[in-house]
Amino acid sequence: MPVVAAFVMPGLPHMVLKPDAPAWQRLGKAATAAGAALAAYRPDTVAIYSTQWIAVLDQLWQTKPRLSGVHVDENWYEWGDLPFDITIDVALAEACVAAGTKSGLRSKGVNYEGFPIDTGAIVAAHFLDPGHRQPTIVTANNVYHDWAKTEQIGGIVRAMADEQNKRVAVVGVGGLSASMFRRPIDPAEDHIANPHDDEANRKILTALESGDADRVRAEAAAAAGAGPTDFGLKHLAFVLGALGGKPGKATVHGYEPIYGTGGAVVEVPA
Repeated sequence: MPVVAAFVMPGLPHMVLKPDAPAWQRLGKAATAAGAALAAYRPDTVAIYSTQWIAVLDQLWQTKPRLSGVHVDENWYEWGDLPFDITIDVALAEACVAAGTKSGLRSKGVNYEGFPIDTGAIVAAHFLDPGHRQPTIVTANNVYHDWAKTEQIGGIVRAMADEQNKRVAVVGVGGLSASMFRRPIDPAEDHIANPHDDEANRKILTALESGDADRVRAEAAAAAGAGPTDFGLKHLAFVLGALGGKPGKATVHGYEPIYGTGGAVVEVPA
């Protein structure tokens, strides 16, 4: 199997920059556990789709061999810096660019110094590759791509990994419900913004635990139709596509609020 496992990770920086807050500390421990689980699969490459890397024209893929530097989150800048050091599997990324364009999803590689790396990819790499040794590919969230096209992108990763005889772990970086508090809160008192969001989040997680792809699609669509979610939960579409539409029964390592939004760390075996 080219895709050995998939993971869902929150993309907000709270569990890195403010690890003392109870909910964010628990979520950080869950993310650390996910990192250990990912390492046990021994992937050749990790493929990250982040809802926070926004594209509007092409499907973008990082093709610079090494991404390193210091990032400041555009919303939570007062909490500190996010250093990053990510090694890119250029061969796989370029294969995905070519395959995407051939399939009708116009795609482009990004390779220039100082290109802004998004918080979500950095947060995922912080926990999933703490030693900065794992070859990685990173692709963007094109706002004009719907759920089906995003599943197609995941399928491209799967196909190109198979072609290159590589074992890949895929990571969908994004939140669940997206109702964020618009006023300062005490981090110790963080909670999901409203009960309806919490109910929808738990239904999605239960669907992932069932291993039923159609159920995941249905619950994600219901949640997106009922209230704000993180870009319609397209990072879950990427995960399903990369798994060939046949996810295993997921393990939820953690589910916590992040400033009112829903954040979950989930492991989905192939």
